[in-house]
Amino acid sequence: MRPQEIVDQPGSSAAAEAGILSIDLSAIIANYRLVQAKAPSTRVGAVVKADAYGLGARTIAPVLAGAGCRDFFVAHLAEALELVSGLPESARLYVLNGLAPGMESLCADAGIVPVLNTLEQAREWQAYAAAAGRKLPAVLQVDTGMSRLGLGADELETLLRQPGFLDWVAVRVVMSHLACADMPDSPANAEQVRRFAEMASQLPEAEQSLANSAAVLGMSDCVGNLVRPGLLLYGIDPLSPATAGLHPAITLDARVIQVRSVQAGVGVGYDHDYVTPSPRRLATLSVGYADGWPRALGGKGAVWINDVCLPLVGRVSMDTCVADVTDIPAGCIQPGDKVELIGPHQSVSELAALLETAPHAILTGLGNRFERRFTGHALPQA
Repeated sequence: MRPQEIVDQPGSSAAAEAGILSIDLSAIIANYRLVQAKAPSTRVGAVVKADAYGLGARTIAPVLAGAGCRDFFVAHLAEALELVSGLPESARLYVLNGLAPGMESLCADAGIVPVLNTLEQAREWQAYAAAAGRKLPAVLQVDTGMSRLGLGADELETLLRQPGFLDWVAVRVVMSHLACADMPDSPANAEQVRRFAEMASQLPEAEQSLANSAAVLGMSDCVGNLVRPGLLLYGIDPLSPATAGLHPAITLDARVIQVRSVQAGVGVGYDHDYVTPSPRRLATLSVGYADGWPRALGGKGAVWINDVCLPLVGRVSMDTCVADVTDIPAGCIQPGDKVELIGPHQSVSELAALLETAPHAILTGLGNRFERRFTGHALPQA
């Protein structure tokens, strides 16, 4: 399905029973332009792994391609294979985790570029290229201090001495990942930048990629040739305060299932963690932890209707949670009404801070029971 076919969907459907996740494509394009303005001397890619952080990669990636993006990063080959047919031939899809053994042919035939993280991955890619009789592109990841993925300094030297590696593998990009980019003043950043420069210098013809969203904002000295924003594209600032010009890209609403009045001393939800201190009016909402609405919000989270904050009471259960709507005049909230979970009154970042987690965890946890509605105007592919 092309992006233009699912923008501005009217009406309601059974898919909206849990709630509606609205994604503003115009905001995503505006945020892409903002990153371009922040890093004008480099090429701006897009991290669309985990289904574009749970928002819908098969719609968002082609829209970004229409805005001129040509470099797309996913974690797994299967993710890349889902996207390749919807992108222009000039686009490049990179698989950050590299390839599982035996996947080299599938990757090469689809024109997808693996990120080589280990000597084993590099040797398998070289062997496949040699057997196929054609030089194949790759990205080489080096570990500069995160101890997660990539070749160490000794392994890089071993690889570059390996007979035939550079004859059969065209290293287009050398990349690494910053562990503390969301803390720009951390001394770990300067050390990683130094190590990266040292290791990347051994492949002078390759482009360099180090900066993620946080580094684009706070570490202008490490943008290299290709930056890899993720959160910023989706309207979330990994630093604070929020960057001027950043456009929130999502809202999340849930449906009211039932409204009831209860007396003082009534238990609410599992194990009666909450007991009403006085007569209250309660609304049961069609969202729970199976939808990615975190269980930890029980008793400390809130939702909104208009400008009124409605505290969550009792535990968040699998499919529902309960909000105290006593402050809403009787009759002004009914079954079928929508309440705001994420939006102008409560951002993803604020929700993540309340739960002491990362915004990424909130976004990628939003379940497939929410109907995803794309708004704004998709651009034609460039």
